[in-house]
Amino acid sequence: MDGGVRCSRSAPSPWAALAAAAVPPAPTEAAARAGCEGPVTPAPQQTVEDCDTPARIVDKAAHTVPTAGQRAWQRREITAFTHFGMNTMTGRQWGSGAEDPRLFDPPGLDMDQWMRAYKAAGAEQVMLTAKHHDGFALYPSRYTDHDVAASPWWTNGPGGRNPDGDVLGAYVKAARKAGLEVGVYLSPADGAELPHAWHARWVERIREKQQNGEELSLPERMALEDGDRAPAGQGRYGNGSEPTERTIPTLVPGDDRAEKVASGALPTFRFNADDYDAYYLNQIYEILTQYGPIDEFWLDGANPWSGAGVTQKYNVRNWFELIHALAPDAVVFQGAQGVRWVGNEDGVARETEWSVTPSAVDPWTVIGGGLPNDSTDADIGSRAKLTAPGVRHLQWYPAEADVSIRPGWFHDPAERPKTPGQLMSLYERSVGRNASLLLNVPPAKDGRIDDADVASLTAFGKAVRTTYGSGARPAPGHPVTFDRVRLGEDIRQGQRVEEFTVRARVAGTWRDIASGTTIGARRILPLAAPVTADGLRIRVLASRAAPRLLPPTVHLGAAGRR
Repeated sequence: MDGGVRCSRSAPSPWAALAAAAVPPAPTEAAARAGCEGPVTPAPQQTVEDCDTPARIVDKAAHTVPTAGQRAWQRREITAFTHFGMNTMTGRQWGSGAEDPRLFDPPGLDMDQWMRAYKAAGAEQVMLTAKHHDGFALYPSRYTDHDVAASPWWTNGPGGRNPDGDVLGAYVKAARKAGLEVGVYLSPADGAELPHAWHARWVERIREKQQNGEELSLPERMALEDGDRAPAGQGRYGNGSEPTERTIPTLVPGDDRAEKVASGALPTFRFNADDYDAYYLNQIYEILTQYGPIDEFWLDGANPWSGAGVTQKYNVRNWFELIHALAPDAVVFQGAQGVRWVGNEDGVARETEWSVTPSAVDPWTVIGGGLPNDSTDADIGSRAKLTAPGVRHLQWYPAEADVSIRPGWFHDPAERPKTPGQLMSLYERSVGRNASLLLNVPPAKDGRIDDADVASLTAFGKAVRTTYGSGARPAPGHPVTFDRVRLGEDIRQGQRVEEFTVRARVAGTWRDIASGTTIGARRILPLAAPVTADGLRIRVLASRAAPRLLPPTVHLGAAGRR
């Protein structure tokens, strides 16, 4: 095997067809020739052939369209991110993986309160850090002892078993009860799985640096604080093990899934994987078969120990294939035919934000879709980028703009949340620029979201609903006063508009009131001052194919209503 997914044929299973269809097949030679001559077929991913002209590449971009899962994701304007875990208990932003599991014991955890706060802000999806870089899993995993089952939280309920001990399970249950979609963050980086001998040598080197007065990185400082404790796992991360064929799930002694796996009620897969890759695949399998359906699977790209000599080479094709086989409608953050990082942690999208991006490599083989410079370039989707030498693939890859309501990602009582006005500005510069807003709201150590955060979220959500809950359309005899224009393309047909202007009929005269480049799923154009008009026109000045616009609406912000 060369790393591809293979569903076990030991028993008939409805999962087999999903596994077989998880990855698009490689094009045949005849298909490649037709790709340069025949009409372009709409698809989420297009191959750029050597014979393609620049005009044909642009046409392929115009006919690159979202999957059903991506369309559903783009309809969800706001996702609430929940950074919660061992770091919440230790007061850190970055864990080491050597923490004592007994530290995890939130005294007043109230997930229903979390969901009320998130819904008040207008969130339609929530996402939990089921495992951050420290490797502490917020669910009882069969593949590590560094999880909630090793904590007092697991056993502090009546009869010695907390019914909410499975934090991920309780989170999913609370979210669904609140009518929210669910995402899961599972960090590929895992400090608990660092090799023990290497870790001991590394800590000694850190101590030498400290004695020499050298500046320490954040991971180094955290490792030094826990330096007398070895990593909590089995040393699988970056241990140099050779890939071998593995069966996923890898059953453990006394595994409660054995009968379902044997009967085919649960699927099995075979991958070529090293020790850590197999561990990570098994955790993906646990989450998607036990807590699904999952709507977004979040893969962080952090690799904190690469500079210190430990690097885990991820076989991401294995991950993508397993996720797509078990959760075909879920989008994968930084995954093939998923969603991408906007390029900053400020919650702000580009003025020109394309959902179609180019890549020199197959997006199924890399984290980040093959975009250069970790998605931070100002231009990632223009005609110049699409037709640049070396581009071999185009894919629908919309932006997710992540930001925390507080300066840190995990709760710090010394920090203050952003104001409702700041959140509204972020909404208009993310949701209003063809992105979705991923707003982190971290619960405190006591297990509740801080009252100050709740107040800010509630006022922000009310402002969004008041301004954008319904829109008007200027018409003859029906003049409207507004200071914002909201546009959208029918992304089922792709994203096509490259330049446009907005004209309004004011006192019988048409005049330009706004302009822009891309539109995409949503575009909000704040005006310098309110306008009263009885007509509105959108003039498309440049487009990759015939534009497909949704009916525009106009809105009046809080300042204009005073």
